[in-house]
Amino acid sequence: MLPWFRAARVPRTRSVFAAFLLAITLLVAPTATATAATPTAATATSRGWNDYSCKPSAAHPRPVVLVHGTFGNSVDNWLGLAPYLVNRGYCVFSLDYGQLPGVPFFHGLGPVDKSAEQLSVFVDKVLAATGAPKTDIVGHSQGGMMPNYYLKFLGGAAKVNALVGIAPSNHGTTLLGLTKLLPYFPGVEKFINDKTPALADQVVGSPFITKLTAGGDTVPGVRYTVIATKYDQVVTPYRTQYLDGPNVRNVLLQDLCPLDLSEHLAIATVSRIAFHEVNNALDPARATPTTCASVIG
Repeated sequence: MLPWFRAARVPRTRSVFAAFLLAITLLVAPTATATAATPTAATATSRGWNDYSCKPSAAHPRPVVLVHGTFGNSVDNWLGLAPYLVNRGYCVFSLDYGQLPGVPFFHGLGPVDKSAEQLSVFVDKVLAATGAPKTDIVGHSQGGMMPNYYLKFLGGAAKVNALVGIAPSNHGTTLLGLTKLLPYFPGVEKFINDKTPALADQVVGSPFITKLTAGGDTVPGVRYTVIATKYDQVVTPYRTQYLDGPNVRNVLLQDLCPLDLSEHLAIATVSRIAFHEVNNALDPARATPTTCASVIG
């Protein structure tokens, strides 16, 4: 996930682009607040997930691995969805990945292929602890796209039953056209590549996205679900999130509940409509219709 800012009384593209760069600068430069406490596995365990003594049940035989987005972390990204799944009987785990030196708390910034390697190690750890032969993965934004690299190039297809992407950057993003402005700001593109490789990797047409999508979006043996919102202001256009291939279900949140106005962050953090659809994707045999009434489910 990427931050989005909007300032009044300033030309829109200039103000948004300047704020975007300011956000990156603040995040990658060490500051006096860089020593802020980083969430720990103990914090997550106290909320019911990252419990390595959890054994999958017959009803939910696979552990669920949650993969946060850009600038996210293993706790904050999942304060809503993780307890939702735990309360429904799943063994739930989440990891931090893509850390940069000197940048605590905000993760998912390193090269995406290296982050996929971290995911591979984490999945092996979860499978060893739970004794399950396969896992299900649920990811937000970069976290919904990055596992595709794991599946395609790192042997993950043999260890993953289903991948659920919430507003995933599967084919990169134009950031509402902001990336087209990069050539007009000398040095900015190099700064992004050098300081925040994950951002550069997620630009439409980047070498990483080109490699990831070559030969098709999916691999055999894995079920895919994409949950998108038409109000997404980060992974744009939102239809680029959809995957093409067998065993794929692409879902638009507003087709399920027109009243859900969730944007890029809310769809993964607070939308009970999205949460219900995640549960359906993880347990299709017991799926129930997702409607506006699902907010009370």
